[in-house]
Amino acid sequence: MNQFKRFDPGRGILLLVAFITCFLTGAVLKVTAPVLLPFTLSLLLASVMNPMVSFLEKWHIPRILSIILAMSIIIAGLYLIGIVLFSSGKTILTLYPKYESRLTEIYIWVADFFELSYDEHLSFFENLWSQLGVRTGVRNFAFDLSNFFIGFLKDAFMVVLFVVFILVESVFFKEKIDLAFENKRSGQIIRIGLDVMREVTRYLSAKFLISLATGVIVAIGLGLVGLEFALVWGVIQFIMNFIPNIGSIAAGVGAGLFALIQFWPEPAPIIIVVTIMLATNMIIGNLLEPMIVGDNLGISPLVVLMSLMIWGWLWGFMGMILAVPMTVIIRILCENIPFLQPLSVLLGSRKAVLAKKAAAEELKRIPQD
Repeated sequence: MNQFKRFDPGRGILLLVAFITCFLTGAVLKVTAPVLLPFTLSLLLASVMNPMVSFLEKWHIPRILSIILAMSIIIAGLYLIGIVLFSSGKTILTLYPKYESRLTEIYIWVADFFELSYDEHLSFFENLWSQLGVRTGVRNFAFDLSNFFIGFLKDAFMVVLFVVFILVESVFFKEKIDLAFENKRSGQIIRIGLDVMREVTRYLSAKFLISLATGVIVAIGLGLVGLEFALVWGVIQFIMNFIPNIGSIAAGVGAGLFALIQFWPEPAPIIIVVTIMLATNMIIGNLLEPMIVGDNLGISPLVVLMSLMIWGWLWGFMGMILAVPMTVIIRILCENIPFLQPLSVLLGSRKAVLAKKAAAEELKRIPQD
């Protein structure tokens, strides 16, 4: 009975309003993804590139020229990745008959093992379609892929444009905040912004170096084994490594399946390819990455997996890449808003929570000393 008397209806209403607000916010993010996703990506890239621009300015290079040089490096890197993928795609099309014959051999073995029908007068894909009925799905996938590349080029142009203007305007950020809030909350807002930039920049910079190292090792290792398009698999590993946990698994499965097609029926090269992918991702992902990134982000592993699902549903593939930085931003915002601090604790890792608890206890002991 006393428990019901202590129940605060205001807190229950506040929780209900917070739940409705989160639901509506998710709906808005989903609907406005074509606009918000490029802008969000631009903000994150600008925060990562700002130290590079500041470094160039120290050498007495004008800011606008420093921005152009930094953007040129990013564009050149994306151009090289695009050239590798495009040229490799053309080569795969020319080698298609060889791969189809190898797929046919594998399918015949699988068909005999599971007692499936096989018509030798039909191609591999025609036999597969007759068993699974995936013709429509493949056609839709090809259509969606072409739309994805068109949308990617449009979004890439918008991202570059946004990044340039954000970097130009960032010099006046502190002055604008001071004038807008008349020094009432300007210090807190600037501190939150700096915390977000520092955490996101540290994470993305470390993730870039780790992903680059993983991609190079994979490309060299698969090249030594003799796997065709080893450089492409290195690029794919580099890109997919930005998606925690799931990305590396997807890249490993893809490389393993391609090795199966190329080296069938020899098991040794296939096992070596799978071993290289597993060993590289386990050593770098489970040993080196925690040493470099550490627990500085303070996010629970469970929260990371949940954020991958949520942001992937909201913004697709790019949402999965941005899942961790966006969750870091949400955690920092919650830390600095009093009534949202419990949510910050729930999002944090055990180590971060214990460190915060130890710091609070230390503050309590200071007046006693």
